[in-house]
Amino acid sequence: MDTKKLRQKILDLAIRGKLVPQDPNDEPASVLLERIKEEKERLIKEGKIKKSKRTASSDKYHYGNVPFEVPDNWVWTTLGEISNYGDSINVQVDRIKDNDWILELEDIEKDSANINQFLKKSERSISGVRHQFYTGEILYSKLRTYLNKVLVAPKEGYCTTELMSFNTYGVMSNKFVCHVLRSPYFLDYTLRCGYGVKMPRLSTADACKGMIPLPPLGEQQRIVAKIERWFSLIEQIEQVKNDLQTAIKQAKSKILDLAIHGKLVPQNPNDEPASKLLKRINPKAKITSDNEHYPYGWQYTILGEIFTHNTGKALNSSNKEGIMKSYLTTSNVYWDKFDFTVLKQMPYKENELAKCTVTKGDLLVCEGGDIGRSAIWNYDYDICIQNHIHKLRAKIDLCVAFYYYVLLYLKENNLIGGKGIGLLGLSSNALHKINVPLPPLAEQHRIVQKIEELFSILDNIQESLKV
Repeated sequence: MDTKKLRQKILDLAIRGKLVPQDPNDEPASVLLERIKEEKERLIKEGKIKKSKRTASSDKYHYGNVPFEVPDNWVWTTLGEISNYGDSINVQVDRIKDNDWILELEDIEKDSANINQFLKKSERSISGVRHQFYTGEILYSKLRTYLNKVLVAPKEGYCTTELMSFNTYGVMSNKFVCHVLRSPYFLDYTLRCGYGVKMPRLSTADACKGMIPLPPLGEQQRIVAKIERWFSLIEQIEQVKNDLQTAIKQAKSKILDLAIHGKLVPQNPNDEPASKLLKRINPKAKITSDNEHYPYGWQYTILGEIFTHNTGKALNSSNKEGIMKSYLTTSNVYWDKFDFTVLKQMPYKENELAKCTVTKGDLLVCEGGDIGRSAIWNYDYDICIQNHIHKLRAKIDLCVAFYYYVLLYLKENNLIGGKGIGLLGLSSNALHKINVPLPPLAEQHRIVQKIEELFSILDNIQESLKV
């Protein structure tokens, strides 16, 4: 279930008068609009507000020339006509008290408009000017409006000037106006008239010209209650989805733990013991008869004992002679997959190709970034690697996929690290000495088959959560 689209659909139905039924006993919105005009005129006359040049008349929107049809007892108006948008109070930061709340854009979560943190002036390093706002006023982000950072202020404070604070003269529901401003319809309007490429903004003039569908006050309140009820249910669904995602991650981790310790599939006494496999690799290898952490028939060894490994060629712009070959960088390698979007080329000399060429079945391990991230090269063509990628090639017949999962397990349990100052890296020496289990070959294949079977089931569940 795409809960974001579901929220957008609910808002779209709400502003079109299709979320709750109309009540013929409601006072028509046209009367409410007149009351707003009267309140504005009274405040202007008393000198409490100034007459705004930005206000656009809604008369021409009552009939025809409207974005979409609304119920008969609704009217079309503009944001400038029903609010004091653009009349924010500017306050110099040095005049704000240390204990006053300072709201910045990064404190507001996109789409949900939940406030992630409440910080006082004393907890921020700020200068310049802020907008003063009061409890119950609407806060609207004119910067990157597609992030939908629109909310009703839960308490008074001061905010970045990228947030516009305004009110609706106490005659209508500010929560309803918030929902209109967050609706797909109004968002589309702001995207069409916003200015700026990288950081698009909505001008005050265009915001005030934005057309608003206005229901009777009673219906506004019913719409808000219905939206809040639906959104609460959606939040519960999202929480369940998040819990399920966490459970899937934990299940995969447990599967790997069982697999690496010989508890995922039963042992077969007819399997050739891992000791013989290890002896074929190295006749002088130390054979452990008592494996404390592994089943009978398994061995304990190091990665360098069962794999040859080396890194590729260092990138050097001065190298201009040789055979041009495509090569992988660490940016091409992810866990269990490769990204070929950007594939670079570099000249290689004949004596470098054997070391740098990857063939089908090789296990590639990155030394930096997400240290230890790995993928098996399962393609029928060869490719080269740069020096920040380790190429592991099995010395004899091994199930390489089993060791991919070993590395994944070690990574998830913080057992693969890196050494260095600043950017850490997994050196060849450290990679060589990584302790790994060695099950019988047949059991390696059974373990991988069971892991992939269980992971496939969990992946299907995870994919269904996106629908």
